[in-house]
Formats: sequence, C-alpha cells, structure tokens
Amino acid sequence: MAAVDKGNETPRIVLVGSPNVGKSSLFNELTGTYTTVSNYPGTSVEISRGHCDIAGIRYEVLDTPGMYSLMPISEEEKVARDILLNETPHVVIHVIDARNVERMLPMTLQLVEAGLPMMLVINIMDEAERLGIRIDFPALRERLGIPVIAAATARRRGLQEIRQAIGNQDFDIGTPFSYSPDLEDDIREISSCFHGKYRLSRRSLALLLLQKDQHIQELVSDGEAQLAEPLMECVKKVAFARRSDLHLHISLERKRITRNLLSGALTQEEGRKPSLSDRLSSLTMNPWTGFPFLLATLYFGLYKFVGGFGAGTVVDFLESTLFESYLIPWLIDLGDRFLPWYWLHELLVGEYGIFTLAIRYAVAIVLPIVGTFFLAFSIIEDTGYFPRLAMLVDRIFKNIGLNGRAVIPLVLGFGCDTMATIVTRTLETVRERIIATVLLALAIPCSAQLGVILGLLSSVPGALAVWTLSMVLVFLLIGLLAARLVPGEQPMFYMEIPPLRMPQLRNVITKTLTRMQWYFVEIFPLFIIASVLLWAGKLSGALSWVVKGMEPVMTMLGLPSQAAAAFIFGFFRRDFGAAGLYDMQTSGLLTPVQLTVAAVTLTLFVPCVAQFLVMNKERGWKVSFGIFIFVTLLAFAVGWLLNKVLLFTAVLS
Repeated sequence: MAAVDKGNETPRIVLVGSPNVGKSSLFNELTGTYTTVSNYPGTSVEISRGHCDIAGIRYEVLDTPGMYSLMPISEEEKVARDILLNETPHVVIHVIDARNVERMLPMTLQLVEAGLPMMLVINIMDEAERLGIRIDFPALRERLGIPVIAAATARRRGLQEIRQAIGNQDFDIGTPFSYSPDLEDDIREISSCFHGKYRLSRRSLALLLLQKDQHIQELVSDGEAQLAEPLMECVKKVAFARRSDLHLHISLERKRITRNLLSGALTQEEGRKPSLSDRLSSLTMNPWTGFPFLLATLYFGLYKFVGGFGAGTVVDFLESTLFESYLIPWLIDLGDRFLPWYWLHELLVGEYGIFTLAIRYAVAIVLPIVGTFFLAFSIIEDTGYFPRLAMLVDRIFKNIGLNGRAVIPLVLGFGCDTMATIVTRTLETVRERIIATVLLALAIPCSAQLGVILGLLSSVPGALAVWTLSMVLVFLLIGLLAARLVPGEQPMFYMEIPPLRMPQLRNVITKTLTRMQWYFVEIFPLFIIASVLLWAGKLSGALSWVVKGMEPVMTMLGLPSQAAAAFIFGFFRRDFGAAGLYDMQTSGLLTPVQLTVAAVTLTLFVPCVAQFLVMNKERGWKVSFGIFIFVTLLAFAVGWLLNKVLLFTAVLS
C-alpha cells in the first residue's frame, strides 16, 4: 500500500498515458496552471511540474509526454518512463481515451504489474458516449483492483471524483494478471536471479529484459554489480528458447487478458450512422477533397486573415497612423529637446534606437501579425485538423525521408521554429529528427516572418506566387536529397486521430494569450538586445564594416547594399530581418524583383539565434553548425539563381 508521505517530501502525482488523451488538460485543472493543450498528439515533449492542494495535503503533479507502453520507442516515451524509474509517486494516474479502451488498457496492465500505486482515468467520455460506447465502471474497478474514474476533463467532468480519490485513498498495489504457464515460468526464472532493489517490480523488469530493453539492461547491470552476468545469461537462455515468438507472445497474452477484463464491461451500440463530424473528418483525409480543403484553410486562415487583416489593416493602422504619424515624431522631438548626448539620443530615438526601431518593429509591425497568426493557429489546432493533415500528406512525406507524423513539428514551425525544433523529439528515429530540423531551419518561416512576408509580397503581383513556388521547390528538393543521403531506417507511421470538433472558445483564448505572453517574455527582449547591438555597431563603426563586407554578396544577389542590414537583423530574429525589408519596401528602395529575391533569400537564410541554440541542444554542435553553414550557402545560391531567372524571364517586370 502506498500511503501519503506526510514527512518533508511532497507526495507526487504522476500523469501518464498515450499522446492526446487529456493528460495536460487534467494537469491544468489540478494545478490551476497552464501547459499547452492541443487537439493533436505530441504537444507535451517535456515534463511539466505543478502543485495542488487536496484535503489539506500539498501534492506535486507531474505531466509526462505521451507513451504507449513501458517499452519506449521515441525520446518522449523515454522521458516519460524515466519518471517512473526515478521518482516515487503517491499515485500514478493512467489517463486513457474512452474510445480506445481495449487498445490502451494493456499499458494499464503493465503499470499494475510494475508494482506502482495506480488510478485509471477513462477520459473523453463525452465523445465515447456520442459514439454509443458504454462502460460498466463498477465491474472494471473490481476486475482491475484499482480506482477507475470516468471523466471528460476538457469539460471539467470527473474532476471532483479524481480529487476525491486522490484525497481519500492510500493506493493499493494492484495484483498482476496471469500470463500463460510457459511465460509465467520464464518470468519466475528470471525474477529469481534479481538481488538489487528497483522502483519497478522484478516481474516488470524481467519482461522488459526479455524484450531487450537496452536502458533496463544498463539499469540492472548497475543494480546487480557482479551478479549481473548470471542474470543476463539467464535472460539470454530464456530469450533464445522463445526467440521466434517472444514479443508477439507477450503482446497476445496482454490482449487476451484485456479482452477478458472488458468482457461484458464494454459495449457499443451497433448500426450507428456517421455524424457530420465523421463525414467531414473523412473528407479532410481523402486526397481528392483533402488538398482543396487544405488550400482553402491556407487561403482564408493565413493569406486573408494573417496576411490581409493582420499584416495589412492592423499593421497599417499601428505603423503608419499611430507610430509614424504621432508616436515616433513626438519621441524624436523629445529626444532633440532633452537628450544633448549623441550616444544616448541614438540609443533611444536614433536610426537603431530602442523606441524608433526595436519597439516599433516589435509592437507596430510584428505583434499584429504574430497575434493574428496565433489566433488562427489556435482555432485550427483545437479543431483536431492537424492529425488529419498528417494522414493526408503521409505518402508525400515518405518521399522526403519522413512520414505523416512529421507534419506536427513542421506545422508548428509556422508558429515558432524554435519550439518546433524541440517537438522533433516526437519523431522516432535520429534520421527523421535531423531531416526535420534541416527543413525547419531552411524552408519553414516562423509566424512573424511569414506574416511580414505575406504582407510585403501581397502588394506586388506575382511576387507571392514566385516566393511560394521557390519555398516548395527548395523544401521538396532538399527533402528528396536528405532522404537519399541521410542514413537510417524509415519507421512505420501511426497516429492517434482525435475527434474533429468545433474549437472551444476557452482553449483558443487561453492558447492565444499564452503564446502572446511568450512573445513578450522571450521574444520582445531580443528586439531590444538586437537594437542595442546595432546601435553599438553603428557608434563603433563595426556595423559599417560588416555591411561593407556583405556588399559583394548583396551585389551578387542584385540587391542594394542597404539590404545587408536586413540580413544582419535576420540573424537575431527572422521577423526582425523581414521587418527591415518592410522598411526598405515602404521607402521605395526595392524593385519587385529585388523584393522577391530578398524575401526568398531571407526566408532560407540562417535560423535565428534562439533556434540555433535549441538546435545545438537537440542535435549537438557538430550537426547544428553543419546545418548553419549548409543553410547559409544554399540561401545565397538560391537567391543568386532566382535573381538570374527573374531578370532573364522578366516575370515580375
């Protein structure tokens, strides 16, 4: 029995389960804090920690990344299992999807046989009931021997029962279920060789060793010291005897036990007609209707709303009306009157001043675009459309060394490439993660940059089409080359398909505001820092040297020398560089060809500082520097070629 530890250590509640079953939603409700909740898998790739008070006791709550079993495949699953191997929980809450109980219950069996204090939360009951699924909860509680609670956490259903169960109970360790006699004999033989102490039961460790779990092999080698060799010999002997069907045998046994547990406790009405949501879901995944649906979403969601309304109407009002007509002249006048020191005048209201450049870019140009993008993105992701998009593009992505699952980090890249680079952890193989990281660094513009580019090019006929075609061609070309040059295996594609639903206002507002907060806390200071560095560069003369050093490159691209500053801006923030182009465009310094070449080159140009640092963290210095150099050279090569093609064809003249 796992009693609540009332000593110095705060008792822990650990939330585990498959991706997209509502763990983060439950975490938010328990702790009153917010971690990203989305209607698609792979949202949580790191451990989130928070606290809650239940029945006078303070608990620490841990939200783990999605995992399908105790035998991890991806990095996110390893992160989640490490919590179970290293932490001592008061209770492990296994959250499963009520629509997929039979498929997810085998992991409950694994957690029970691991000797962990357990509670089972069957979530998304509202959707299951709509599908005619009925569950006999008292029968399931009795058969599993652990608390089983019905919930729909997105609608706050079942939360009181969960809190009550946590507060009232000291959780019993469930009794493991019996496998076939031969498998039980194997488990007993291996378990008898253990001598060390572990957080998971010997029975559970024996099964993981039989399945050749490398991390568990290392753990046991450390725990058994000199006694590890006889144990591993025992495992080898059993595995050799069962080598033809071991994994399949264990899997089939768990399925058999699951079917017995659910017999009579899980029923579903037959003859149910597909709902409007079901039919729409099918249409979004059918290639004949899915791609037109995708184009419509991009046109109305990004081009019209972000590019037209955000980058056009709102930016025009803030930039041209509010800042250019009133605020900036007023601030410069104040500076002229009260700042006799040249260096301070330049720092605050000069060419690269904090007010005249950093705040104007961050608030008047980038913020409206980021805000409208975050709003559109939150609405689309809350509908559950992205997993369907993954299904739609899976066949295309296989040609570039990825599968449909990679659409999640790549789509997230249109919000923030830095965050998306972290989410590449959800991909199964190192090969996929490297390819996705290269494509994110190269051909996926972040929300702010995309919005500014859309706003810039929308006013030049044909420029947006050339930019889009260039991005698609580079994306496919590099993807095709990477698929053939980067070694490694192509994994199988699988993904949970969540319900397609109307976006929930509360979720959309919360996610949009949370991302806006992130923008002000993490991104806004970078505009200030970039402004100060440019100011220092101007006063010291270093900026002139750098700009002069880039002049041959600008000439090669057919751009005016002033464009060098936009590329220098772009290294600090991609959107900062795009905003520099916006300034040049409104000043009439760029022809349509120059604008298009600059926009394509800057989009492909090196990742921003934040993304580069995350690349180092995720892929290591060697890979990240390799990507940095490759992306830089390719960006200028594509810009040079595009300039020649546009001048030769006179498409934009």
